[in-house]
Amino acid sequence: MKTSNSARSTCTLGNFELSIFSDGTYLLDGGAMFGVVPKVMWEKKTPADELNRIVLACNSLLIRDGKHTVLVETGIGPKLPEKRRRIFQNTPQLPDNLRAGGIDPAEIDVVINTHLHFDHCGWNTYIENGEVKPTFPNARYYVQAGEVEHGHLQHERDRVSYISENYDPLVASGQMQLLRGDAEIVPGIAVRVYPGHTRDMQAVLVRSAGKTACYVSDLIPMLSHLDLTWVMGYDLYPLEVIDNRKKFYAEAVRENWRVVFTHEPHTPMVYLDEDDKGKLIPHPISEAAPVSSRH
Repeated sequence: MKTSNSARSTCTLGNFELSIFSDGTYLLDGGAMFGVVPKVMWEKKTPADELNRIVLACNSLLIRDGKHTVLVETGIGPKLPEKRRRIFQNTPQLPDNLRAGGIDPAEIDVVINTHLHFDHCGWNTYIENGEVKPTFPNARYYVQAGEVEHGHLQHERDRVSYISENYDPLVASGQMQLLRGDAEIVPGIAVRVYPGHTRDMQAVLVRSAGKTACYVSDLIPMLSHLDLTWVMGYDLYPLEVIDNRKKFYAEAVRENWRVVFTHEPHTPMVYLDEDDKGKLIPHPISEAAPVSSRH
């Protein structure tokens, strides 16, 4: 199976410049990604390899307006145990891709994690000589407090998804700010909680000049998940995912939002429209088409 990842793609939204950077791709079980949807249906949209694995991207969104440099999500990062690296076949590359795009990690002043699963916050930190250090030393990190609290529970259902070194040192140092509900992070950039995948997962809204973009995170991880009922086996509250997708689509279609997908490997940013039967139709944004490269 060929894999591709988005090295860099850029577009403008009012006063903001939006750029998608990649921490590479990884392989995950297709059945887990589509829950109760039969394989005969989902594999038409997302082909699987001989081991039933599909390709997922780790798309991070960089937002700049001349005053702030904001990074949404930090990918899988470098801290997975070797066994899990072999399973996922990921190649951590976000800092290198940022530097290749002219962005020094020290320039980033805000990092937003939509939630704290390992594939969304792995480059929050790195380990050097046994010490956990922030990858973005001058940034203030933001996440919902409930995500940290849930990670600490280490519940049998999803403890494998939480790696404490990705967030606990930042909380202890005061570099990570814990939110409780919707909030504006900097002017024009806000977070909104969409429960379902986890209880406290948040999306990121960017608004300028009457336009809106939304990094929707795992509410809709890929284009293949646009159908209301195509929820993941990983979703803790699948009925809430469906309800919140309804709310999201009502706004996104009506107001012509740009939608940025966390795990979509081919077309990470689209507009959404509906046909006369109410079926969602994605329209790629040509200026934001990904630059592809191979592992």
